[in-house]
Amino acid sequence: MNRFITSALVAVIGIAAAPAAQAGELWRATGFEQPESALFDAANNRIIVSNIVGNPGDADGNGYLSVLSIDGKTVTQHWTDGMDAPKGMAISGGKLYVADITKVRVVDLASGKLVASITVPNAVFLNDMTSDQSGKVYVTDMLADAIYRIDDDRPELFARDAALASPNGVFADGDRLIVASWGKGIKPDFSTAEPGGLLSVDLASKVVSPLPGAQKFADLDGVIAIGDTIYATAYMTGTLYRYRAGGAPEAVAHFKPGSADIGTDGKSILYVPLMNEGEVAALKLD
Repeated sequence: MNRFITSALVAVIGIAAAPAAQAGELWRATGFEQPESALFDAANNRIIVSNIVGNPGDADGNGYLSVLSIDGKTVTQHWTDGMDAPKGMAISGGKLYVADITKVRVVDLASGKLVASITVPNAVFLNDMTSDQSGKVYVTDMLADAIYRIDDDRPELFARDAALASPNGVFADGDRLIVASWGKGIKPDFSTAEPGGLLSVDLASKVVSPLPGAQKFADLDGVIAIGDTIYATAYMTGTLYRYRAGGAPEAVAHFKPGSADIGTDGKSILYVPLMNEGEVAALKLD
C-alpha cells in the first residue's frame, strides 16, 4: 500500500506460500505512478486508476487519476489532476468519490473535472471507498479504526471500533459492509503485531463481526465480492485470496509485494493495482 514500507516486506514474504494460481492474467497495463486503486466504471465501460505519486500521507498535490480501456490500453494518463495521494474510489449518482488522506474528492464522471472536496472531520488516513444500494458512500480510515459515511456529500462517522483493526478495503454487499483489516498493533513501517482478516459490518446495527475462518491470516488491503465469493489482496506478500463462507482463505494468485485496492466487473474479471510495479493487472477468474 505504501512505497515507504518496502523495507518491511522481506520479513513477511514467507506467508505467501500457497497452492498454484487459480486466476489467469489477461493483460497488464504499465506506466502508472503508484497505482493504489482500480475501479470499473460500468456505465462508461472503462477502468479508473488512482495514482499516489509520492508519500501516501503527504498533501503534495502530485496525485491524479488515469483512465484505462477494458482491454488495458491507456485512454487518458492525467484524467483528473489536483489531488494529493488518491486511493480508494466509489461511484454514486453520476459522481466519482476518491479517498485523499483527510478529504474525499468529488469528480464529475462525464468530464473528469474535480468539482468538490469534502473534508472529513477527525480523519487521519482515508483509504478505500464503496457505495451501497441507496447511494450512500463509505470510506475507511485505516489509522483511526473508523469508517465514515457520506450522504448527500455530508460526512458523518459511521463506525469506530477497535475490532476493525486498521480497516483498509471496504465493499458494500447487500445489507452489510465487507471490510479487509490490515491488522492490530500497526507499526511505523506498517507491519503489525497481529495480522488482519475479513470482517462484516451490519449497515443497520453497525455491529462488527469477524467472518468465520478468515481471521489473523494476512495484512489485507483491497476487497471485493462477486456473488458468494470474497476476494482480498495482501499488500505485504502480493497474494490474492479467495474466501467463501464455511471455508478458509485460499491463495489464487501471487504478485510481487504491492497489490492494493482491487476492482471488478462484477462477473469474472478482477483489476489489481500493483503499486510497486506501476502496473494494473487484469485477471480472469475460473
